[in-house]
Amino acid sequence: MRLIEAGFLDGGSTAALADKLGIGSRHLSRLFLRHVGASPRRVASTRRVQAAKRMIDQTDLPLAKIAFAAGFGSLRRFNAAFLATYKRPPSSFRRGRTHAKPMHGRLSARAVAPAAAR
Repeated sequence: MRLIEAGFLDGGSTAALADKLGIGSRHLSRLFLRHVGASPRRVASTRRVQAAKRMIDQTDLPLAKIAFAAGFGSLRRFNAAFLATYKRPPSSFRRGRTHAKPMHGRLSARAVAPAAAR
């Protein structure tokens, strides 16, 4: 889980993760389904969406910067992930918001790091 939280699957494959752990990719997928209830890819996707949502809530960064900082490879995938998860676009989380902590283009480790790692 720590490798996924660190973003290993943002640029790597499930097979590469399995190789790093010294097991087969099918076995890794079976272990994740049994113990986590989701595939490694799904866990990584959820981590990216949660990190992006935290940055939307806690910063005034442009959504494009947030998408790439959270590990999304494109804005299209970023928007699709938010629609699939929340049934609304990421921009809708900014409408009417009055409590943003101004960071003016700077990221903090706290804004990006998963809650469990803090």
